[in-house]
Amino acid sequence: MPDAAILVLTSLPDHETALALARTLVTGRLAACVNIGAPVESMYHWRGQIETAREVPVTVKTRGELYPQVEAAIVAAHPYELPEVVAVPVSHGLDRYLHWIAEETGAA
Repeated sequence: MPDAAILVLTSLPDHETALALARTLVTGRLAACVNIGAPVESMYHWRGQIETAREVPVTVKTRGELYPQVEAAIVAAHPYELPEVVAVPVSHGLDRYLHWIAEETGAA
């Protein structure tokens, strides 16, 4: 299913960086929609230490076949040495909405 919808998740250090990434993805037709969440506190292991950071979660709605370009855009825009970039397949959804994702990312 190369045109199947996916959600790509990442977190960025601030709203401005998240907004810039969202604009790049949507204007480039790599995403039909990007949700920028409210800041969250993250706790994680990094280089042998437990770290905490305030981050802005981002959800990208796109197609599976666009994942390599979406990943590249996130990595290029991301200030972290090791950014979170994970894709989650959409197994079910409103057909009209899934068709909209496909249309807005150039599949239809």
